[in-house]
Amino acid sequence: MTETVSGYTFRAADLKAGQRRPGIGAFMRIRNGADFLERTILSHIGFFDEIVAVHSQCTDATPDILARLQQVHGEKLRVFHYVDKVFPPGSAGHAATPPSSPASMVTYSNFALAMTTTRTVTKLDDDHLAIGDAVAGVVAKLRKAGGAGDDMLSFSGLNLIADPKGGLAIPRQDPLSGSGDIGFFDVTEKTVFTHDRRFERVPRPAGQRRFSGFLYWHLKYLKTGLGFANYDLEANPDGRFARRKQRLETRPEVLNLAQLRQSQRPGLLMQAAALTGQKKRMALDRARALATDFPDDSLEAALRRTVAPEFLAGIV
Repeated sequence: MTETVSGYTFRAADLKAGQRRPGIGAFMRIRNGADFLERTILSHIGFFDEIVAVHSQCTDATPDILARLQQVHGEKLRVFHYVDKVFPPGSAGHAATPPSSPASMVTYSNFALAMTTTRTVTKLDDDHLAIGDAVAGVVAKLRKAGGAGDDMLSFSGLNLIADPKGGLAIPRQDPLSGSGDIGFFDVTEKTVFTHDRRFERVPRPAGQRRFSGFLYWHLKYLKTGLGFANYDLEANPDGRFARRKQRLETRPEVLNLAQLRQSQRPGLLMQAAALTGQKKRMALDRARALATDFPDDSLEAALRRTVAPEFLAGIV
């Protein structure tokens, strides 16, 4: 059953950090995610103890998809309708709206986080197609360790886009998703979303951010409108996302897997930079993992190797 919320004000106590049960959960914030929502949930739900799905301002089939999936999965999939209009990242409204407002992406995100009940959580987007074996491996390590501790186990994905020549490719301008802004972490009263004029800043645990692998294929650029339909670009024509969309539409440079591996091959400068900070070290670990995790001759081969066939319909 979908629960409805409006006028929400977040308090750190809402996280109930000391009352959480052992386990691993995911939280989702969804606006018009129907393109890939079902396969995202189904490809992940077997690895988690719960998924909290919060939808807002949807004009597509998102609420119907969630209701149908909830009938199958029961309490393992908990659904909320966040009624208040939320200003998207990159918009003038987001920049100007106080983070405590129900209209802020910060409050919306903290609500979704607060509705989880497990000790360890991760953010899950509606266009993340799970690389099952990789997710299973990280989840198994977390369960054995009893959680992430003070660290964040960050992970990444490969961005996919339609190749102008046919088939699939990787956008040269934005080949990889996740550079430390998404990962598994243990919930405390300090692991909250905060405000940046450009976007909502993700929770930052007290420890280190460590790269744990490539766990998903990112389908954003295969969505309707290249995945930018939710950014209210008509009202924000000069924003960062409007510029990114324009670049992808007017200069669609793409890579195949071999070219991606070559472009991301770590050199001496990257190795030296990794000594200066954890974000640079994560970039090095990610570049090294790319070559070993995706040795395939083609993207299609890599997808078929890493994703169950039932989740690839219409993609490959």
